[in-house]
This record gives sequence, C-alpha cells and structure tokens, in this order.
Amino acid sequence: MKTRIFGRTGRAVGEVGLGTWQLGANWGNVTEEAALATLRAAYEAGTTFFDTADVYGTGRSETLIGRFLKETKAPVYVATKFGRFNPPGWPGNFTRAAVREHTEASLRRLGLETVDLTQLHCLPLEVMRRGEIFEWLRELKQEGKIRDFGASVESMEEAQLCLRVDGLAALQIIFNIFRQKPISTLFAEAKRRQTALIVRLPLASGLLAGKMTQATTFAADDHRNFNADGQQFNVGETFAGLPFAKGVELTDALRPLVPAGATLAEFALRWCLDFDAVSVIIPGAKNPEQARGNARAASLAPLGSALHARLADFYASDVAAQIRGSY
Repeated sequence: MKTRIFGRTGRAVGEVGLGTWQLGANWGNVTEEAALATLRAAYEAGTTFFDTADVYGTGRSETLIGRFLKETKAPVYVATKFGRFNPPGWPGNFTRAAVREHTEASLRRLGLETVDLTQLHCLPLEVMRRGEIFEWLRELKQEGKIRDFGASVESMEEAQLCLRVDGLAALQIIFNIFRQKPISTLFAEAKRRQTALIVRLPLASGLLAGKMTQATTFAADDHRNFNADGQQFNVGETFAGLPFAKGVELTDALRPLVPAGATLAEFALRWCLDFDAVSVIIPGAKNPEQARGNARAASLAPLGSALHARLADFYASDVAAQIRGSY
C-alpha cells in the first residue's frame, strides 16, 4: 500500500486506514474473534493507521486494539478520541480533570504510555471557541501522554476554527462522493498549514459499498436504524446526512460510472484518495474480507479529471440539496 505523510508530524502512514467504531458498538454485533481477525487482516494488507475512540463500546474498541498491539507488536499509528464518554458526560467532560482522566483511561485500555494522536470527539463549537481545552491538550503533550492532538468535527465552520488552533496536527472530517463541500472550503488551507486530514465515513455508512436496497433493514443496536434521521446524534454521521431511501437511489445512479474491474466501494474510496489534501481514509470493516477490500482501493489507478468533473456535477445537481444536519 502507498503511504502518505501525516501532516506536519512527518510520519508515513498507509493511505487506507481503519476506522473501528464498528468494533465497539452501533453497527450490529462483531465478536471479539472477528474484531481481532479484522485488525490483523487490515494490518497485513498494509493498513498502519487505526482510528478509535473511548466511547466506542465504552472502551471496547480501544481494548481490542490494545490486545492486537500486545499480541503483534505491530508498529501502527494509533489515533483515539475523547469527549463523549459517560461518565461524566456533557458538560462534565469539558474540564481539565476530565480531559486528563479520559486520556489516561484510553492509554490503559490501549496498553500504551503515549498515544500518537488524541482528538476532540465532535465537541460543541462553543467549547472549542473558549480555547481552554486546547491548552489542556498541550499540557498532555508536554507530559508525553500524547504525541499530537487534533479534532474530529462535523461542520466546515468547526473545521476552520480548529485549523487556526496553534499546534493542532490533524482534522477528522466526513468526506465522500455525497459530501464534497470540504474540497472548496477546507482543502487548500489544510495543505497550506500542513494539517493532516483524516477522512471518516468515506463509504457513507455503507451506502457507497453498493450492497443496500430500499428493502435493507438494520439491527436495533445499529446506528443506521436508531439514528437514520438524527434521533440520537448528528444526522451527518449516518448515511452522510441523506435520507436512506434517497441515498440508495443516488448510489444506484453511480453504478454506470464505476470503472471495469472495480467494485463500487473501491471506486468510492479511490475517489477520496485522488485528493492530495487527504492524509488517510478510515473506512470501517466488520470482517477480514471487508478490510482487505478497503485496502485494494489503494491499488486502483486515479479516476481521471473527466470522471471527477462528472461526479462534481452529480453532487451539485442531485446530492447537495438533500444533505441534512450541520455541514
């Protein structure tokens, strides 16, 4: 797998990483055995960037990654997030003591003395505007508990605020064929500042894998069931903010554009990788074959300017007006 330099950190990471929300909770059941096999398969396919969060399964995802690291000694870049764990929950999570407590708990679960990157986990804009939380992260960096800090955000307003924060190494954003706004509002400035961009939900919660139909249903504990319309958290985290039926319809419209020999998922991931502002994409996987399939996208040829132009027109004419939630 090709590698990319992760912003100003200077670290090289495999350009297809692994998001591990699904190994913790909210994507249906994934056994420990399947989770560990998925981590192994991703690493064997060239993935060296694992993204997790303390709240994924209330620590389960981090614990599983910790087991993987202990068993394999694999030199992977580990990024975690904090700010949504309960207890204490909001607003108790936004104190100096809570930031330290959550960071140290993540280190214990991961089995690390220092985590490569810790990120604010979609915190309220007003909390980030106050700026105190970034000072507390700088303290943790000085103490050696974190190598770098970043922020996972939901809107371009939040992204632009964070870009101006001194010392911020990375921004995590939702970006896919259905969510193209960052191209014009974020990419140039992120490159200028050498801020790494982590792309989450590059397959729009599985829509762009191309296996869903209008009749597809999801388990009760799957966020694609209980958050389809933003009932529990930002609607953009589920199906990129599209109504499910519309998302399936739009996905079907993309099928004729997929190059011969590629799957729709590989096509969608390759589209993200074609942007040099992107440092790493973090599609999820619930089994080894999905992890290997994600990695294969890195071997596809770039899609070309004509196809990118068609996809930009498709977004502007058919998709943009359908997106719900902060963006």
